[in-house]
Amino acid sequence: MKRPRFLPDNFTLLLLTMVGLATLLPCQGVVAVGFNQLTNLAIGLLFFLHGAKLSREAALAGLMHWRLHLTVLAATFVLFPILGLALKPILAPLVTPALYLGILYICVLPSTVQSSIAFTSVAHGNIPAAVCSASASSIIGIFVTPVLVGMLILSGSSSQGYDATHAVIQIILLLLVPFVAGQIAHRWIYGWIQRHPKLVKVVDQGSILLVVYTAFSESVVEGLWHQLPLFALLGVLVICAVLLAIMMLITTYGSRVLGFSKEDEITIVFCGSKKSLASGVPMAKVLFAGHPIGLIVLPLMLFHQLQLMVCAVLAQRYAARLAPKGAIGSKLS
Repeated sequence: MKRPRFLPDNFTLLLLTMVGLATLLPCQGVVAVGFNQLTNLAIGLLFFLHGAKLSREAALAGLMHWRLHLTVLAATFVLFPILGLALKPILAPLVTPALYLGILYICVLPSTVQSSIAFTSVAHGNIPAAVCSASASSIIGIFVTPVLVGMLILSGSSSQGYDATHAVIQIILLLLVPFVAGQIAHRWIYGWIQRHPKLVKVVDQGSILLVVYTAFSESVVEGLWHQLPLFALLGVLVICAVLLAIMMLITTYGSRVLGFSKEDEITIVFCGSKKSLASGVPMAKVLFAGHPIGLIVLPLMLFHQLQLMVCAVLAQRYAARLAPKGAIGSKLS
């Protein structure tokens, strides 16, 4: 039986399962310490595999398109944060303070890598540029996101004790070092990874599920569900939809004003309007220690599902316009 288009995908259902499991059986004490260590190992393995998967040839092929990359980076790390701050008078009353922190956190995160490239491919966009731009965003985010968190999110009294340098170092050790190790090992293990894509998918999704379980366990123990009114959850959904719609409009029409080709426009839209769950959830562990992490990552989880649903439809529409009739693939791997 064919899955309905707007039914959440399997990974989203697993995320919801982890939230439910954390609600009923939260890990605490020594068990929580063990889960945190296991989570860190899984995250390290995930970014090692991401580094090993990245083809340097493909990245170099798109590297020279500097105007496109600057446009994507500006959308990701400049326009998104400005939008989140500018809309505060409208957004803040719809949600709790912790959830609004989560909304701002979405705005300072890097772009996705895998899904940005996948959607660009389906839509017949500039794939080498997407590989380069999304990968650069992910790596730059390791340094930029902690600084933006300190400047825009944990400003004022709530930032006391926050050390952006220390946070960057922790994130480098957690994400960048394994990524670089994977790049070094690329020549030896790339072929093996290509032959075992399911293993990478299991590590990719499994590490995120572990982080979500541990984060929500901690928040449940601290009284998460007593701090989350239903109206605030609905407010988060509305805000995520509005943010995504505005950024897609800006990247679409902005790329046309700047004179980019249709293929480049597709790359800018999919790389510049999306945010990374794979990077965002592990970073939150480091950046928001002592804060209600479950409430902070909840908006990101909802935004992740929305962007996948909207981009899947948009990619098919782009493909229908650019490809000859009958040459459009119907599936996204």
